[in-house]
Order: sequence, then structure tokens, then C-alpha cells
Amino acid sequence: MATAARSTSVKESTFQWEGRNKDGKQVRGELRAASETVVQTTLRRQGITNVKLKKLRFKSGGRITDKDITLFTRQLATMMKSGVPLLQSFDIVGRGHSNPAVGKLLLDIKSDVETGSSLSQAFRKYPLYFDALFCNLVSAGEQAGILDTLLDRLATYKEKILAIKSKIKKALFYPIAVLVVAFIITAVIMIFVIPAFKEVFASFGADLPAPTLFVIAISDFFVTWWWAIFGVIGGGIYAFLESWKRSEKIQMLMDRTLLRTPIFGDIVRKSVIARWTRTLSTMFAAGVPLVESLESVGGAAGNHVYKIATRQIQSEVSTGTSLTVAMQNANIFPNMVTQMTAIGEESGALDSMLAKVADFFEQEVDDSVEAMSSLMEPIIMVVLGTLIGGMVVAMYLPLFKLGAVVG
Repeated sequence: MATAARSTSVKESTFQWEGRNKDGKQVRGELRAASETVVQTTLRRQGITNVKLKKLRFKSGGRITDKDITLFTRQLATMMKSGVPLLQSFDIVGRGHSNPAVGKLLLDIKSDVETGSSLSQAFRKYPLYFDALFCNLVSAGEQAGILDTLLDRLATYKEKILAIKSKIKKALFYPIAVLVVAFIITAVIMIFVIPAFKEVFASFGADLPAPTLFVIAISDFFVTWWWAIFGVIGGGIYAFLESWKRSEKIQMLMDRTLLRTPIFGDIVRKSVIARWTRTLSTMFAAGVPLVESLESVGGAAGNHVYKIATRQIQSEVSTGTSLTVAMQNANIFPNMVTQMTAIGEESGALDSMLAKVADFFEQEVDDSVEAMSSLMEPIIMVVLGTLIGGMVVAMYLPLFKLGAVVG
């Protein structure tokens, strides 16, 4: 057992080789192995002599994102539909990718497939990039002999999910960016600008208005405790994000809170429902059984409230309850969703009905994000104007008073 454990932990590299076959013709290729000796031995068994080897080195590149995986899925689907062989498709996409990390990942998967693994098995070795839903759909495509069709459907699914995530990030980015900039500007004014006014006012020898005294008091606090303020805010944000990643209870609490947040909660709910129905539609259309499909749907929804509800739905469906009744019992779906699901079950077109529901809610997310952006702009301008303008007026009040006395 110990020997087996050591052998599987050997790091393999990719070698580019060139030599002559039994007919004396010049041949070349690539081989993934633990060392040059292994490559030499393997090629010798194949009758290839006068071998020249070169170890390929890959740059580490950047982080592999959902966008990279989505683009790869679309490229692979397009090539396979065009009749390009699977291994050649991997080679073309891997070597042509702008992110070296993605290129290395794809060539590693290609090597696994070359050694006899199925494509779905090769993907399952990298769960960080290919989730259970992705691997299940690829496996279903391999078993049914329609891998190109399933990859095309999977690429469309990932593109739509990526578009929803992008819209949610867009809705969040603007107000957060403005708030961060507003805090930085306020801190600069409090720490550097207002103390300069304070020195000028000290030479007046007169009583200052209450608003001015209040702003100066806040400025004194900032100047004295600026390191603690920034430390507490930065540490608090870091601690919150870390606990959010690690604690399922906090994730559950935040997901519930997001769904109940005015205005923004409605957008989150619509996006989650769109992802839930899109995922189930894609899985069911691929021929994956309903109970098995529901295993992947909960996690793909991206919200713990819906994840837990999906487990309940899966449990009820596995005991013979219809999907519509199970969804109604979960009490988290609008009436329109359950009605469309009921029509789909009765007509035998559940996948197409769920796809229409997903299309509807994706459009709703689009409209809601645009409406919220239009609403947030004047609100943010009013808040910033009140905050910055209030400080400016408070600091200029003594100057107005002095001007009136001099006049």
C-alpha cells in the first residue's frame, strides 16, 4: 500500500520527442511521463530510435476563472461539431489559450484521455474547475454517443449562468465602489484638510458654530485613531469574508438576509430561480434522471436556502411525489414557476418549460438591474452631496461669520 501511494505521488512532466520509426521515417510527438528514462523506454518499445527529447515548461499563468472554463467548453463543442477529433481539439485549444494555466490544465486532461481515461473521468480529477454537473453531462454525452451535442448544450448553459453572475456583480459593483471612494475622500478631509482649518480658526479667538465644532471633534477622533479605524474596518471585512467561506451557518444567514433585502433581494431571488430552472432543464434534457439531476441543481443555484429546499424536493420526488407538488411544498418558488412546471410534467416537455422559465427570469434580472442602477445613481449622489457638502458648509460657517463682522 505504501509503495502504491508513493508511485501515484510522482510528478509527471510533458516531453517533446523526435526520432525515427521502424521504416526509417522521421516522427515526432509528445509524451507525459515521470522522467526522460521512462520516455526513452516507452519509445524504444514502440520501435522508435535516435530519440531527441525536450522537456516542455509551462508558465504558471494567472488564475483559472469560470469565464476561461466557459470559453473552453464553447471552443471544444464547436470543434467537435465540426468533426475535429477530441485529442486534436484539446491540443488546439490548449496551445492557443491566452492563459498558460488553462493551457497546462487542458494538456494534462488530454494526457489522461490518451492513457485510457474517459473524458468525464479526466474532468473529475479537477473538481475545482469542473463540478459534478459538468462531469455528469459529459458522462451522459459519452454514454449516449452525443458528446458534441451535450457539450454545445453545456456551453450554452455556462454562458447563460455566467451572464447572470455578471449582471449581479454589476449591480453590486457601482454602489460599493462609490461607498469606498466616499469613505477615502472623507478620511482624507478629516485627517488632512480639517486640521488645517482648525489652526486658522484658533487664531480667531472667537466661539465657533456648533456644526463646525462637531466636524472638528470628528476630525480629532480620526487624527488620533485613524490606524484603529482602518485596522478595525479592514480586519472586520477580512474576518467576515473568511468566516463566510468556512462557516455554512454564516453562509445560510447571509443568503437568507440577501433574499430579504429590499430591492436587491428581489434581484437575487430572480437570479437564483433562473439558475435553478436552467440547471434542471439542462440536466433533464441531457437524459439525466430527475432525482439524479436534483443533486446538482441545489449547489448550482448558488444560495443555501434553495440548496436545502432542493434536498427536500429531491427526497419527496424519490418517494413518488411529483416535482410540482414537491416544489409547492418547499414554498420558495413563485406561483408562475410551479404552474409552468406542472404544464411541463403533464405535457412531457418539462425541460423546455423549465428553459422558458429560466429565459423569463433572466430577462427579469436584466430589467431589474437596469432599474436599480437608474434608482441608485440619484440616491448615491444625494448621500455624497449631503456628506461632503455638509462638511464643507460646516467649515466655512466661521468664515461667513467673520466676513459679516468685518463688513
